[in-house]
Amino acid sequence: MSRHYLSRSRFLRLLGASLLAGGLLPAQAQQQQVLRLTAIPDEAPTELARKAAPLVRYLESRLGMKVEFTPVTDYAAAVETLANRKIDLAWLGGFTFVQAQARSGGKVVPLVQREEDAKFRSVFITADPAIRSLADLKGKDLSFGAQSSTSGHLMPRSFMLQAGINPDKDLRRVAYSGAHDATIAAVAAGKVQAGALNISVWEKFVAEKRVDTAKVQVFYTTPTYHDYNWTVHADMPAQLQDKIKAAMLALSRDNPEGKEVLELQRATRFIPTEAGNYKGIEAAARSAGLL
Repeated sequence: MSRHYLSRSRFLRLLGASLLAGGLLPAQAQQQQVLRLTAIPDEAPTELARKAAPLVRYLESRLGMKVEFTPVTDYAAAVETLANRKIDLAWLGGFTFVQAQARSGGKVVPLVQREEDAKFRSVFITADPAIRSLADLKGKDLSFGAQSSTSGHLMPRSFMLQAGINPDKDLRRVAYSGAHDATIAAVAAGKVQAGALNISVWEKFVAEKRVDTAKVQVFYTTPTYHDYNWTVHADMPAQLQDKIKAAMLALSRDNPEGKEVLELQRATRFIPTEAGNYKGIEAAARSAGLL
């Protein structure tokens, strides 16, 4: 009677396939098939989806895997989904990165930031000609963006406090629009007398003539600080982290694909970043009682 023997390598391949099918291999041993990414909702959902589409296509081509953009309802959801590993890659502001770091027990890794994010700024805008400085905000109505926004709340609040103005005591009313574009709309419509927001969104609205600068103007621009970044969970395999980072760093305005992605991300280029860059954000958050 003849006997058929399996080679050791073939036996191990069959065993691995069987275990994988049965869900018995550890998660890190299973090859990731889909990269899930999200972004803090600092602009309208339609704009976020428009910005994400070319980036999704680019990452799919560079990583050789399916990439999906999953919108979240608010800033807190972006933090929670990353901390709980329901999302693999998240576009966070400096403050939401600090929150994610705290929420995950230090298990998040910032990979890259835009060159602009190393020296980011916020602007204060108004349609009231009587407001010319931060001091003129006393007794007025001001809109921040989302409460967890770095450039739309935390840093503007921090600079107001440094100037001796406590928004909760010195202003008549503090509102939260939820997003930078909504802050512009609130000021333009006269719902509040002033607003604080991300400088790049303001510049985009000005360039696209979506705001009448004869009526709504910047009266104060903050000092610089580190802001946005693309962050992953520390449990992501190092090889995949490296591939994502390399893909982002390779984006260039010298070719059509890179130019489209970078323009939508309002970036000159992406550069490496590290957790230490956001210590100033963490200090500002603790000083303002927001962390």
